[in-house]
Amino acid sequence: MLWACIVLPHLALDGVLRRRPDAGPLVLVDGPVNARSIVSANREAREAGLHVGQRLSAAQALLTRFDALPYDREAVDRWHRFLAAVAYRYSSEVSLLPHAIVLEVSRSMGLFGPWPRLEAMLRADLAALGFRHRITAAPTPHAAYVLAGVSDGQAVLTPDTLRRALQGVPIGKSRLPAAATEALPGMGIRTLGQLLGLPRDGLRRRFGVELLAALDRLTGELPAGLDAYRPPDVFDLRIELMHEVENIASLVFPLRRITGDLAAYLAGRDGGVQRFVLRLEHRDGKVTEVPVGLLTPEREPGMLFELARGRLDQVQLPEPVLAMRLIARDLPPFVPGGRDLFDERPANALPIEQLRERLRARLGDRAVHQLDSTTDPRPERAQAVAGQSPCGSGFSRDAFAFTNPKSPIPNPGSKASRLKPLPQQPLPQSDEPRPTWLLDRPIPLRGTAPRILSGPERLETGWWDGGEVCRDYYVVETSLGQHAWAFCAPGEQAGWMLQGWFA
Repeated sequence: MLWACIVLPHLALDGVLRRRPDAGPLVLVDGPVNARSIVSANREAREAGLHVGQRLSAAQALLTRFDALPYDREAVDRWHRFLAAVAYRYSSEVSLLPHAIVLEVSRSMGLFGPWPRLEAMLRADLAALGFRHRITAAPTPHAAYVLAGVSDGQAVLTPDTLRRALQGVPIGKSRLPAAATEALPGMGIRTLGQLLGLPRDGLRRRFGVELLAALDRLTGELPAGLDAYRPPDVFDLRIELMHEVENIASLVFPLRRITGDLAAYLAGRDGGVQRFVLRLEHRDGKVTEVPVGLLTPEREPGMLFELARGRLDQVQLPEPVLAMRLIARDLPPFVPGGRDLFDERPANALPIEQLRERLRARLGDRAVHQLDSTTDPRPERAQAVAGQSPCGSGFSRDAFAFTNPKSPIPNPGSKASRLKPLPQQPLPQSDEPRPTWLLDRPIPLRGTAPRILSGPERLETGWWDGGEVCRDYYVVETSLGQHAWAFCAPGEQAGWMLQGWFA
């Protein structure tokens, strides 16, 4: 087996800095109100002379302007579990240790590649989320945890080399029971190598079985004994803003961050999201809810951000925003869209599903429809909005209900509808010259008489409902150079009626 350990030495501070990209000197403080001390400091604060363990009063005497925020243990726990959910993408065996995450990766390397590649993927994910880290690998989770405490990037890939890698680890960083780590240096035992060479009976008499069990878990003689972590079925993340926000534009950065977190969580679950809610929190407990719904599950971070921003842009803020919260409960399985092996679309072409969702976000749910086919051959009745037609859902070219000699005409009545080419001009060689834009109803084609490109094709149909039509259809070019589909009365080339436009 091979275990990876991710140590998160600045979890609390990174959780704050990721929502404050341009923070000045900032520290986290903890302890009694009258004796608070610094537990974490960012780079600007350290360069100004502030350091961990320093009393807040001493720091204020040294530096007049800096931000001091309370150390939030609940927030640290939330970020810890969130990153475990992200790591779940790479392994089904994930466990939590203090300020660290361990995951079994020997089977994962068959999917993601050798350890250096998998390590690089883990680091890229953590860096994109804004969390500093150290990563090591070892045959046991506890050994990986110990090694991550003394170095970054070390990889012990076989059990035979594990004891050698542990030889020089100081006892103070061995993560063994506290009673032993405090007493052993006074006995002249300062490294794990020295400790592992001592007689076990003497260690048992002096420190009990707890120390021996810890050593056996470290070397793999005993099972790790860790609780498995499972991601929750609901994503619920809240970002408290540093100041009151009065316009939508100032919410773009936290929105990008929170939707990126949702995408990382979904990748860990190997799932997607179809509905989620943005909650904008105001004073006195007031909330503005912004629902975001998709037609199909999605998890691409840029897509989720664009959709949420499109919905957010339509909101009028009643009051300043103090916090943003994203809740996603509808998390169905996600199936990536397939592409042809020889797909000739440009690399930056937007898939139709993403284009559709962006249009819905920008224009509203009712502005974009899926077309449905009908069995009526009249062009103005050949299309319907999906869900409003008695036919099945989905759009097909048969929705136009026209045929060429290779395709039979639909039969809505007791006798056949007729669409036939007349002998005056040959039909063009291209397949079914039908416009992509059909008008809801024909309208007069004004202006100079068009130039006929092909046709006519005669349509005789509609006798079963009293709406019988008899028309000669042509592909024409207008005086402005536009290609149109138009008809006139049988045998005539005047009184043109426009039916649709070609792209």
